[in-house]
Amino acid sequence: MTTGGRAVRVRISGRVQGVWFRAWTVSMAKDFGLDGWVRNRSDGSVEAVFAGPGPQVDKMLAHFRDGPPAARVDALESDEIEPATYEGTGFRQLPTE
Repeated sequence: MTTGGRAVRVRISGRVQGVWFRAWTVSMAKDFGLDGWVRNRSDGSVEAVFAGPGPQVDKMLAHFRDGPPAARVDALESDEIEPATYEGTGFRQLPTE
């Protein structure tokens, strides 16, 4: 990630578990060169952190609003967070929390 990047924590709900959402997110985030992670939440939502150059984070957020073909996103919440925390971590899938 480059200095002056952007980072967001995102939570989505809808039909987002059991539809390959996490694997799709990892693939897309790596394609965009983003750092961060994605995980299922025990309440049925999916949570992710995307960190990287602002335009790449924006592109990922646009795709995340739709998700993979089998998903249905009903709501998306996002908060800006400190990007330096995730710089150089790569993008990975975490266990359910």
